[in-house]
Amino acid sequence: MTTPSSGANAAAENLSEEAVDALSRAQAGAATTIPSPAHSHRHESLLSTRAANIKQSAVRDVFEISMQPGLVSLAGGNPYLQSLPLERLGATAAKIIAEHGLEALQYGGGQGTLELRQQICEVMAAEGILDADPENVVITAGSQSAQDVAAKVFCDPGDVILIEDPTYVGALNTFEAYEVDMQPVAGDEHGLIPSALRATIATLRAAGKSIKLLYTIPNFNNPSGVMLAPDRRQEIVDICREANILILEDNPYGLLKFDGVLPAPLRAANPEDVLYLGSFSKIFAPGLRIGWALVPAQLKQRYYLASEAVTLCPPTFNQLLVSEYLRNYDWQGQIATYRSLYQERCAALLVALEEFMPQGVSWTRPAGGFFIWLTLPEGIDTYPLLYKGIDAGVVFVPGAAFSVVPGPSNKLRLAFSAVPPTALREGVKRLAPVLAEAVNSAK
Repeated sequence: MTTPSSGANAAAENLSEEAVDALSRAQAGAATTIPSPAHSHRHESLLSTRAANIKQSAVRDVFEISMQPGLVSLAGGNPYLQSLPLERLGATAAKIIAEHGLEALQYGGGQGTLELRQQICEVMAAEGILDADPENVVITAGSQSAQDVAAKVFCDPGDVILIEDPTYVGALNTFEAYEVDMQPVAGDEHGLIPSALRATIATLRAAGKSIKLLYTIPNFNNPSGVMLAPDRRQEIVDICREANILILEDNPYGLLKFDGVLPAPLRAANPEDVLYLGSFSKIFAPGLRIGWALVPAQLKQRYYLASEAVTLCPPTFNQLLVSEYLRNYDWQGQIATYRSLYQERCAALLVALEEFMPQGVSWTRPAGGFFIWLTLPEGIDTYPLLYKGIDAGVVFVPGAAFSVVPGPSNKLRLAFSAVPPTALREGVKRLAPVLAEAVNSAK
């Protein structure tokens, strides 16, 4: 581990070549275009315009850095898998292969198994969606794949997708590859602002823009941790319905509200106007890559066919393991365990921020999810602070990675989900002098 006084050069000396390269990419921008080699290969001329829009994710780069020994990583939004009954799950996986191997290891249906689609409807009922039909559920390779299919089905190059600012970097990278025009809508500590949504739509329509989707993470937004206020939810749906804009509601953290009292999803009372995305990545295991889309009935067939064209079929073994978990394990009890763990860790991070952060730094206070969002004074760019943070022994994700607004950001994301309380406190203790120096220099 490096020492806080050792400087950026020492950080480079102590990191692997791959990590230094990742850090250099991360500092160059939130999502830089993949650079061409110094001497372009003749195949470069064969690349599509779409390929040129595929970006390197600074978040992935920071994850590479965070794996270095001795660093406290407040970067990765990972679930705490140590709380799962891993030995029992291993026996279950072996049993599936032994007893159902010919099915588990074979091609399956493109929409996913009927049993899992029925079980997903039960999961959505726990989230507040009581009228889901398994026929309208499409199982996907995580909700990232579901976002990709939505962009492909609904958007031509130049079409607008409205987004929160900040929002999930994976969605930004996915949408960008389809050459869409991502336009941010203003929000505050209560989520998207309905009046700002109306004004943005009016401005874009006056400019002749075609607006197709509103992408939103209403519960514990990644990266901000903000939850959309219940009294804004139906108004936002009504605004989009009037403008004939489909809402893409991404809800991977919805069940992870610390107190278990869940606000109704946008989809709950609006089956025709919301395409709802869910995932087992945060409530079970991300490595299985099983998510789903609950698609409005009138759009389901087009969406399903587009999904099947990409993945052919979701992995059968993984689906059978998820089904077995939902059938024979106390999955709701596991979610309660997650809520308690994450609430404890969020509280520990908030206490550490109160103890160590300098004046001029503020942060969100999430009621669930994985993340806290820090705001530094205007004029500070959090990207150049990465080297200093690594020198101090801590890793975070700079805010510009989560925005389509060009230029530097004075924000950064801290993740608490996978880090024990004592390590959270140590990480903040290491980070605070870095931010204090930046704040003092900006005065």
